[in-house]
Amino acid sequence: MDKKKKAADRIKEGQATYDIYAEMPDDGKRYEVIDGVLELMSPGPSEAHQSVSGELAFLLKQSCKSDYLIYSAPFDVILSDTNVVQPDIMMIHRSRLHIVTERGVEGPPDLVVEIVSPGSRSRDRMKKMKVYERFDVLEYWVIDPNARTLEQYRLDDGERYELHNLFEGDDSVASDKLPCVAFAVGDIFKEIIH
Repeated sequence: MDKKKKAADRIKEGQATYDIYAEMPDDGKRYEVIDGVLELMSPGPSEAHQSVSGELAFLLKQSCKSDYLIYSAPFDVILSDTNVVQPDIMMIHRSRLHIVTERGVEGPPDLVVEIVSPGSRSRDRMKKMKVYERFDVLEYWVIDPNARTLEQYRLDDGERYELHNLFEGDDSVASDKLPCVAFAVGDIFKEIIH
């Protein structure tokens, strides 16, 4: 029995786990495991998504790389055996380097960023938000390239995300939890062609 069939049979029998996910052969598609369900991610990112991702990673590295590791997708974040996600961008404070392993990031990053596309809006704003919230990701940003906004969610009460800020136009993005963050939100949208 080949690896692909073996992994597929195990998924049908019960919950998808990190081990099942990790043994799947590369079929050119990207997957995540959310609450034990293997989910196919949307088709490849659009031009706007790629542009925003590149600009944001550049801006964060300019101001935060001395204090944080900054990673872009695809890179696994293993929150539990049945929750493996690939956020668009993440930051991990250098004091927490122990969560970065050969398998990926094993624990909650300090910041997770998802850049929404038409096929990922509800997934990013509902399913993945609940997972990030449950596993104590302190800050979660949802960026909408069409609306040109950045929604900043924080675990202010320690249990549930609350919308802390909505940045648009020339608003300056800042974070009490991530003091190195400082850029104008419009700067992440400036290279979008379409």
